[in-house]
Amino acid sequence: MDYKKYIEAFNRGDDAGLVREFFTEDCIFQSGPRLLHGRAQLLEFLNWAHDGIREIIRAQVVLQEEHHIFAEIDMDFHATADRPQFVFGPLRQGEFLTVKFFVLYRLRDGKVAQLKAATWPPNLGVSKPEPTLGPSLEQRQAYLDYARAFSSAEFERFARYYTDDVVCELANFTLNGRDAIVNFYREMFKTVRETLTLHELIADEGGLAADITSQFTALADAPHFVVAPLKKGEFVRVRVFVHYSLRAGKIAHIKVGRAGPVSPPQRVS
Repeated sequence: MDYKKYIEAFNRGDDAGLVREFFTEDCIFQSGPRLLHGRAQLLEFLNWAHDGIREIIRAQVVLQEEHHIFAEIDMDFHATADRPQFVFGPLRQGEFLTVKFFVLYRLRDGKVAQLKAATWPPNLGVSKPEPTLGPSLEQRQAYLDYARAFSSAEFERFARYYTDDVVCELANFTLNGRDAIVNFYREMFKTVRETLTLHELIADEGGLAADITSQFTALADAPHFVVAPLKKGEFVRVRVFVHYSLRAGKIAHIKVGRAGPVSPPQRVS
């Protein structure tokens, strides 16, 4: 069996095709107390496990002989919908976690006849996937992680999505470099917090186009804030279009344009 092709098929998310192409009719799947017999039970399990979850294999070590494959896998679970009861921990849409798997496959006639899987606790001893943006489901989900990290003022986390030489063009000035962007927002967020609500995202390998509402909420009086003067506890909203140019899956250039007027100041209820 070509394990690289197995991984590619698994990561495409076509569970029916995966089971049909790579597992014997009488396959056995065991993970802890869960024991499944045959393709039908395996496919039923995968459909349940992947309801609102995209599962991605990142193989770390693979050992193969004629009748066996042993793989150490860092498995990423991306939530495409809220999964508060997910087996490895609650996930909101756009979030992901990684679980270390140790998997032994027994082969017969080039297909998996038996699969045994063991896991470590979530996020223990795993490598972290390099954040990349683009058109795939996982890359689009990664943009939600970026927007959430930005809105939560998690500077190190959202900065991972930038190239070192990223350029950010705002309405009145330009920021050059990752550090300049982080330092600007670190200072701004001391008095005014910006949160992003995504309405639509168009993505390809070269860039992203996002239709966003930005909300600016004053944590302290900000009479000279560039978007609108604000008193502590007030906020304004503005619709913006943001274009992101990508390089190797990271943001290399940001252009922000207003798509509507700034709302009147309102108070946080």
